[in-house]
Amino acid sequence: MSLSRTALALFGLVALAAPARAETEVNLYTTREPGLIRPLLDAFTQASGVKVNTVFVDKGLAERVAAEGARSAADVVMTVDIGNLIELVDRDLAQPVRSPTLEAAIPANLRDPEGRWFALSTRARVAYADPDLRDLAGLTYEDLADPKWKGKICLRSGQHPYNTALIAAHLVKHGEAKTEAWLRGVKDNLARKAGGGDRDVARDIVADLCDIGLGNSYYVGLMRSGRGGPEQKKWGEGIQVVLPTFQGGGTHVNVSGAVVAKSAPNRDNAVKLLEYLASDDAQALYAKADYEYPVKPGVAADPLLTALGPLKVDATPLVEIARNRKAASLLVDKVGFDR
Repeated sequence: MSLSRTALALFGLVALAAPARAETEVNLYTTREPGLIRPLLDAFTQASGVKVNTVFVDKGLAERVAAEGARSAADVVMTVDIGNLIELVDRDLAQPVRSPTLEAAIPANLRDPEGRWFALSTRARVAYADPDLRDLAGLTYEDLADPKWKGKICLRSGQHPYNTALIAAHLVKHGEAKTEAWLRGVKDNLARKAGGGDRDVARDIVADLCDIGLGNSYYVGLMRSGRGGPEQKKWGEGIQVVLPTFQGGGTHVNVSGAVVAKSAPNRDNAVKLLEYLASDDAQALYAKADYEYPVKPGVAADPLLTALGPLKVDATPLVEIARNRKAASLLVDKVGFDR
């Protein structure tokens, strides 16, 4: 007995709506610019034969995956900042993965205990400073509230995720009262209104608008390599870079990472992609392509980063930092940091 035209039409609509499943494909949703990660994805395809279909989502990544629901085509969701990874978990958009390969490659403090997210690279929150400044060895994040820096600090917005994560780490270590006092001290030391980007901090130091500030380590590589153009190369070469630490701790890092989507139509390939991204080859590519620190122990960072000195990563668990991000954001507003 043949199907009616109506039934065939309905069947066709369902087929179009269903996510694509293919033994040789995997669908990646990412906030990372495709050009930055394309070398890694091409290398994965060459090694595995699995094609990576990339969907770049500049803003609202979690909202998009949530709106697509069970019919989402997303297999792997990749983003920057621990807060964005935790949001995917909190919104029930990630599924747990148990992989001996991932657990052996990625330190425990850089992945979810239940296997729902994995860091794939790290970026340190470092100090950019005037080359004429001396005695910066041993600089701590807490030192930035010292009145000796009054009128000498440049920073991007306190509400930017890079700074919110640092403030959240300070909260974990010192509590709300001390963190509020520290934030007020740093605000009092600003040379200009908080704003712009990390590379603008380097620009303003070179222009003698301030003496010191904070920026992500990978921007140092991007500037000094010349990939941002001759003007940014001048900024990168016109600053000294110091790896600050927390008192009694290490240097604060944030991460880029990924999850396997809850409704991943190509789950096996999604796990294969994550395992590849944690491999020696891919971690070395991360270091070369993006000037980020590999998460896998034993894989060297790019020479432009190793020249900054040994990185001692602060041991505060990322999950604890993520839990304190909202409180950190409220403190930024309370002290009027960006005003």
